[in-house]
Amino acid sequence: MADMNALVRWTGEGLQFIAGAEGKPRTLLDGNGAVAPSPVASLLLALGACSASDVVEITSKMRVPIASLELRLEGDRAPQPPRRFTRIRLVYSAGGVAESDREKVKRAVDLSHEKYCSVLHTLRSDTEIGTELEFV
Repeated sequence: MADMNALVRWTGEGLQFIAGAEGKPRTLLDGNGAVAPSPVASLLLALGACSASDVVEITSKMRVPIASLELRLEGDRAPQPPRRFTRIRLVYSAGGVAESDREKVKRAVDLSHEKYCSVLHTLRSDTEIGTELEFV
């Protein structure tokens, strides 16, 4: 049995889909990016939220106060289909961090990248993806 289940259901309008993990809140995705984030933008957002969550959690455990945290993501895409990301840059901006705690925040970012961010590690080339097709 899978560790997590999710569902993406077409709304019947354009390229709009309702998506979410089983039993969790749902969100709107738009393949055109007109009324909601596109699937590709959502991938960047998921990566950013995953890593930012790690940093907040790790610094909290380190007892390092942070007044604010923003993460800007910049993705370069291949010009031809499948237009995958060829490079992603994560730019962290932490506010209200004492000079003496800055190395700890850097360590939290490093730990997110090296060990904890499951979205980042799912982007690795050794991730196995299977496909099935059902007709109902």
